[in-house]
Amino acid sequence: VVVGAGYIAVELAGVLQALGTDTSLVVRKGKALREFDDILADTLDDEMQRQGINVFRDTNGVEKIEVDEATGSKTVVLNNGEKIEGVDTVLMATGRAPLVGPLNLEGAGVQQKQGGYIVTNEYSETNVDGIFALGDVCGNVELTPMAIAAGRRLADRLFGGPEFEGVKVSYENVPTVVFSHPPIGTIGLSEQQAIEKYGEDNIKVYRSKFANLYYGPWQVEPDDKPKTAMKLVCAGDEELVVGLHVIGMGADEMLQGFGIAMKMGATKADFDSCVAIHPTASEEFVTLFPWGLSKQESGAKVSPLNGAQTAEPKIATEA
Repeated sequence: VVVGAGYIAVELAGVLQALGTDTSLVVRKGKALREFDDILADTLDDEMQRQGINVFRDTNGVEKIEVDEATGSKTVVLNNGEKIEGVDTVLMATGRAPLVGPLNLEGAGVQQKQGGYIVTNEYSETNVDGIFALGDVCGNVELTPMAIAAGRRLADRLFGGPEFEGVKVSYENVPTVVFSHPPIGTIGLSEQQAIEKYGEDNIKVYRSKFANLYYGPWQVEPDDKPKTAMKLVCAGDEELVVGLHVIGMGADEMLQGFGIAMKMGATKADFDSCVAIHPTASEEFVTLFPWGLSKQESGAKVSPLNGAQTAEPKIATEA
């Protein structure tokens, strides 16, 4: 039994089920990853059930775990009254808190917020001169590469000389992957978040769902083939891409490049201007229907639209 609804819970549940373990997932609400875009959470929910994972929903968590001292078998009692009997192992993946107690931050006067997280500004500075904090203890974007990037920017600013004065890391449009089965890649706003931020009338959404060509030769019913689902969330008249979401084989590997495009302000027209790589799943993002009908406005410094000349580097010439 895996208890939790976040990254670690769905990753471990997928691994254990794939290894042949009879696996159950316990979530407090209706589904796992409910803060993610619906196309990701719903598709993963369908896939987990197809793989045989038993999902216990709307449980409001675990009330207690009873252990049979004679056999070691466990009974997981849920807050909604349900019981899961005959359990060998219970994995709790319900979240974490920053381990800052041993640091005696109160003694140094460092300000903290609810949950023990350290309060910092955009430059990783606390309210005490000379004390900095970054990574998960700040509670911004709790990802290892995010902490590495923040650390590099801080080191550059502190020790890199005047050319690095004022540099900082950006916590916007951070690509992230969930190594679920199948994997998930996501960057930017969910559809709901985009509607809340920009208004429903200013949002246009492109979707696609299909069986990856890898599964084409498989002699199974089409509905039994693992699915790939994609969504592009665009905002404004120029259809700026503000959210990109994918679940399916290869999602983890394809996201990094699209992340660069979004960080550079790509529009739907920019995506459409890129020739598809066939046969791949990622080509779906540059051929999403309707293709080629978006306003011809680029987010790039050098536009790639309508056959424009490719950007050239600035080469220093001898006088």
